[in-house]
Amino acid sequence: MTTQLLVGGMVYSSPAVPDATALAITDGVVVWVGTDDVGRALHPDAEVVDLDGHFVAPAFVDSHVHLTDMGLRLTGLDLTDATSRTDCLDRLAAHVADSDQAIVWGLGWDASTWSGDRPDDDMPPTTDDIDRVAGGRPVYLARVDEHSAAASTALRELVHGIEAATGFDAQGPLVADAHHRVRAAARALITPEARHDAQIKALDHAASRGVVAVHENGGPDISGVDDFRSLADLDHGVTVRRYWGQPVSTLEEARAVVSAMGADGIGGDLFVDGALGSRTAWLSAEYSDAPGEFGVSYLDEETIANHLRATTLAGVQAGFHVIGDGAVAAVAAAMTLVADELGTPALARCAHRLEHAEMVTAEQAEVFARCGVVASMQPLFDDEWGGDDALYIKRLGDRAPTLNNFAGLAKAGVALAFSSDAPVCDIDPWATIRAAAHHHTPTNAISPRAAFAACTRGGWRAGGVNDGLTGTLVPGAPAHYAVWDVDELVVAASHAGVQRWSTDPRSRVPALPDVAPGARLPECVRTVAAGVTIYERPTA
Repeated sequence: MTTQLLVGGMVYSSPAVPDATALAITDGVVVWVGTDDVGRALHPDAEVVDLDGHFVAPAFVDSHVHLTDMGLRLTGLDLTDATSRTDCLDRLAAHVADSDQAIVWGLGWDASTWSGDRPDDDMPPTTDDIDRVAGGRPVYLARVDEHSAAASTALRELVHGIEAATGFDAQGPLVADAHHRVRAAARALITPEARHDAQIKALDHAASRGVVAVHENGGPDISGVDDFRSLADLDHGVTVRRYWGQPVSTLEEARAVVSAMGADGIGGDLFVDGALGSRTAWLSAEYSDAPGEFGVSYLDEETIANHLRATTLAGVQAGFHVIGDGAVAAVAAAMTLVADELGTPALARCAHRLEHAEMVTAEQAEVFARCGVVASMQPLFDDEWGGDDALYIKRLGDRAPTLNNFAGLAKAGVALAFSSDAPVCDIDPWATIRAAAHHHTPTNAISPRAAFAACTRGGWRAGGVNDGLTGTLVPGAPAHYAVWDVDELVVAASHAGVQRWSTDPRSRVPALPDVAPGARLPECVRTVAAGVTIYERPTA
């Protein structure tokens, strides 16, 4: 056996050892946590690693990513910083001039934040706009939420009969089925080599942010069969758990899909609806900025119930993409029906998931809690689109403050797992924790400690690992950890108006880095998975 003793740092472990400075690891497992002098006495033959005052904590899990798209954002046409329609097209022109790829794949534009001096600078690019810049090349420009996209004529012409598809617009962005079909055509033009490079780039990026496991949320309309299956062949230190979003109706079909796709679960981005930004989230009342529009319903209550029943009987984890309150209501009703048939313990054993879960009522949260549901959520959504004059207010008006109620779900007993939905948001767990603790609606916030748990233990639980050890640094836990360069360690509640025993030093609650607005967030020095280093910060 090989033992490594880390000393001279600050270790986030448990209330039993809140002032730990060292930990010992043997063959990829934590075997001891405590102080330097005791560690050296107990492990005289260990390899000693000086932490140089750095902070050591359990490594993160990102429970909802799209690896290929994230890699393409990192290596290709990233439009997240575009400020106007003109700026977007200028960026496209520069990329077209430098790229010889068969498909120009851009993503991240958000016209809800745009303004400019020219007419329509606050509007998405049109087909004619793109054609003028790109000539005859196929161009796919996904909105930041990836539920709509602008596309060139050359790409549209690859999709037979697209004009008759739901969501088609000759000049504007495509949504719903029209978008899914043009996305499939664009995806088919990505070479296997480019796809592999993008996936590895995304995993490297995750490791550099202290992440040791990610959950790929694939499906026929988001990634496609070839992309999803290719993930099984990746050789990387970051673990990839794979969810395939295809509805099933029988136990036999559920088992067949798992076998055919090599999937860990049948869910993830199984769309019940779309996204608020693209106005495809399914709402019970019309959009505030689009009278008469209620979004898109991809699955009805019966189909959802059949899927839940089939996966539960097969013992397979299921999941649904739900954002609008109409979509959440349909899943809650279907889950109530199946729970009455099979019993809540049967559902809870599968730890079925809700992806996003942005508009959940207190009554629905109680249903989900009884059924053992895990809510895989994205605090950075509120950071990006919450608050005055932002997207949520524009789309929903006075309903906006109810979105992403982390505190309400946690209070009801719903398990939380936090994620990025990369490339929609960057893989950045500490920024995620900050966003959860400093919600635009303070009563929806949770403490940094609870948010940290949702990014660590919560992520493992969402992936079916609920042994009470994984995602912690206590004896017996897998040595998944990250080393961080931090400023100040603090113990903080969810917001200033909350007084809690946990903030009192006598409670012996382990401290975390300060994530208050304006504080410097931690910088990753090293990421370790099961005792093996998978990322090391470059030296100057």
